[in-house]
Parts: sequence; C-alpha cells; structure tokens
Amino acid sequence: MQQQQRVVVMGGSSGIGLASARRLAAAGAEVIATGRSLPRLQAALEGAEGTLRGEVVDATDRAALDAFFAATGPVDHLLLALGSGAGAGEFRQLDLGDLHTGFAAKFWPQLNTLQASLPVLRAGGSVTLVSAISARMAMPGVAGLSAINGALEAMVGTLARELAPVRVNAVSPGVVDTPWWDGQPAAFKAAVFEQQAASLPVRRVGQADDVAHAVQFLMENGFVTGTVLECDGGLHLL
Repeated sequence: MQQQQRVVVMGGSSGIGLASARRLAAAGAEVIATGRSLPRLQAALEGAEGTLRGEVVDATDRAALDAFFAATGPVDHLLLALGSGAGAGEFRQLDLGDLHTGFAAKFWPQLNTLQASLPVLRAGGSVTLVSAISARMAMPGVAGLSAINGALEAMVGTLARELAPVRVNAVSPGVVDTPWWDGQPAAFKAAVFEQQAASLPVRRVGQADDVAHAVQFLMENGFVTGTVLECDGGLHLL
C-alpha cells in the first residue's frame, strides 16, 4: 500500500470492514472507516496503528453519501463491506420480507455508495465489493444469500469495463469468524465451525484478517480488475 493513499472503508466498525481498515492503516494508508454509530466506531477503532478515523454515514441515504464524498475529497481505494445476514434460511420457510431486508442492507447500499463515490475516485484506483461464496455454492439454506451476493458478483466484470481505469473487484469470503455469527444460536455456530474445520482443505474457519489480506492484495495489485477473489479456505472445492 503506497503511503498516505486515501482509503474509504464503508462498514468499518466490525468484522471484515474493521479488520481491513486496521490492516490498511497499519500499511500506511490514510483510512476513513464509516458506520452508523459514532460510539461504536470509536470503540472499534481505538488503539489502531496508523492514520485511521471514523465517520458516521448512512449508506441508505444518497444525500448523506453525496455530502460525505464531497467533503472527503479524492479517494484512491473504496471497500464496500456493507451488509447483514438477513435473507438466510431454507426456501420453503424463507420469509421473503427478510430477503427484501437483506437486499436493502447489502445490495442497494453497495451500489448506492459506489455511484456516489465516482466523482472523487482516482483514475487507476480501485473498488472492492464484499460478496460471499454463497453466490456460487449450492448449499441448502442459502438461496436468499446466493441471490444477494450473486447479484453483486454478476456486476463486477461489467463495472470493471465501464468504470476503467478505476479497477473493480470483489472478495468472496466463506465461513469467517466475525460478529455476524453472534446473532446465531451458540450451539449452531459451534456445530458449523466444527464441521467446516473438519471438511475444509485448510482445516479451519476463516478470520476477518484473512479476508482483509485479500482486500489489501486487490487494492495494491494494479493489474487485477474484473475479478471475484475467493477467500474461503477451499469451500468452493467441496
């Protein structure tokens, strides 16, 4: 990461977004991490190495996004780590209203933010979307998540051509130990993690910094665009 490049991490108060913000700041970037709660942001970013600050931004509010980017000025790299777990469940019982909420929390905010950022994105800079391996895995219980993440991944190649010379990529995580799992029953989380650790080729579940490392690669490598990078411990091989 070149020193003092400006990076905006949307959804930077927890999980993959937070790990990425900390890693990139430690690598020398000037990082702005966004979230919807200032106290939560401040607590999450406390003690971080390098130049890292938090800004409150609601990615569902286009006027707020436009004002944020106008005030931020030129941006070298943008990470879209926005989303929620809404939309999971077996299709027969899936609450389609919950799936609608999932799209509203991930798909639309990522596109809304990307569009709002275009006036300030540096030519030759990059955009990285965070999708999920569910987009390409035929696993029971994730049809809704497949739809949300698949919709994002389907746009990556076209966006890379339309927005060139800005590079557009996505990172596609598998099972990663982040606060997302805190909303699941403890016994269910433990069973999933045990099963994944036993079956994945790497023999463990992922950590947020594993994905953050992949994000850093996509930002630093100026010859990669239109790519969906799997960071799933080999889950797509099963």
